[in-house]
Amino acid sequence: MIFKEYYRPLVAYSCTIVADSDEAEDIVQHTFVNFWEQRDQMEVHTSARSLLYKAVHNACLNRLKHKKVRKAYQQEQEYVLRQEQQDDQLHAKELEAQIETVIDRLPEQCARIFRMSRFEQLKYQEIAGQLGLSVKTVENQIGKALRILREELSAYLPLLVLFLIRGLL
Repeated sequence: MIFKEYYRPLVAYSCTIVADSDEAEDIVQHTFVNFWEQRDQMEVHTSARSLLYKAVHNACLNRLKHKKVRKAYQQEQEYVLRQEQQDDQLHAKELEAQIETVIDRLPEQCARIFRMSRFEQLKYQEIAGQLGLSVKTVENQIGKALRILREELSAYLPLLVLFLIRGLL
């Protein structure tokens, strides 16, 4: 009887506070469930109406406070994510520059073959055909380039692995 009498007015009241009808209904339903579960321990010294309105009012304020905290947390997480992305981009640029520096220091033919293989994505056979070399020579030059890169960039290996996993390079 109390539910039927006060449900709609309480939802309307809750909606004026939280400005969302679905959320207002949820708050009122939850309030009625709480009252039902605590009916044996509850002593009503005022009217049921005032008790219900006060409970709905407090529940609405708690919901708003909770939303505010969640929004602040979400904004903080978005800020942290943006900072991490900016840091990752900066590190990726530094790593790319370091890789380019090491490639530039390779012997001329070795660097040329490596660039054709890795940046132009040519097959060893195609590189050998274009440069008039044997496929074995191309394989040896790529192996040499990779060995030098591995040695020169060993300090950057953890960062390189991280970027490869994240797909930044």
